[in-house]
Amino acid sequence: MNIKLTKKDKVKVLNSDDVFGIMQRILLRENKIDRDEEHFWLIGLNVANKLLFIELVSIGGTKSSTIEPMTVFRLSVMKNAAKVVLVHNHPSEELKPSIEDKKVTDRLIQVGRILGIEVIDHLIISTTSYLSFTDIGLLKELMDHSEWIPNFELEEKILKEQLEIRKLAVKEAREQGEKKGERRGEKRGVKKGLMIGVEKGVRIGEMKGVKIGVELGEKQGREKEKYEMAKALKRKGVDLAIIMETSGLSKEEIEKL
Repeated sequence: MNIKLTKKDKVKVLNSDDVFGIMQRILLRENKIDRDEEHFWLIGLNVANKLLFIELVSIGGTKSSTIEPMTVFRLSVMKNAAKVVLVHNHPSEELKPSIEDKKVTDRLIQVGRILGIEVIDHLIISTTSYLSFTDIGLLKELMDHSEWIPNFELEEKILKEQLEIRKLAVKEAREQGEKKGERRGEKRGVKKGLMIGVEKGVRIGEMKGVKIGVELGEKQGREKEKYEMAKALKRKGVDLAIIMETSGLSKEEIEKL
């Protein structure tokens, strides 16, 4: 669930206090949190730490929420985020990180590294306070642990998840392109149908114009999204073969981007 941001929310994030302040405003405004359940949010930032999006990734039970890297990083790839902040609450109002909190953070740090997206903090929040993994030195500890203790099985799984994340991002980009193309096509079709149609021929002209416009819009939308996604994957340094497979473009077309 992508949370709608106001102009006041679209700010530069400098520290954990900034993150907590933004989350408080959103929770009060949209009432997205139930104290009896654990919620997990993802905050995306650009290279200058400007807020790009806040997404409610998961709502769990009374003990924990289910966190999958593919779900967490999907929007980050789509929005070209350079950094992310993880945020979740404890129904008990206890701010101390659990073992599971550390494991989830450790895993997301590793996936983020492969995707080129830096996890810069993880906040556990209550309605009145918070704990920052960065502020207490826990994030650095987890990052050092991930860097110096290799886990080949996890690395293989993460590489597989990376491909799934990018395929999902391509699929969503195509769907968005098709919707945009359909809307443009409908507008063009209606306009053309109204110009051609006179009296009894108006309805026939509209239907024909809409059909032609939708087909043209969908085709243009798909072509444009293929190139835009290929550019995004190329900037991320994704292997050429994967870009060719996910975008459907040829090697020559990708090299020209």
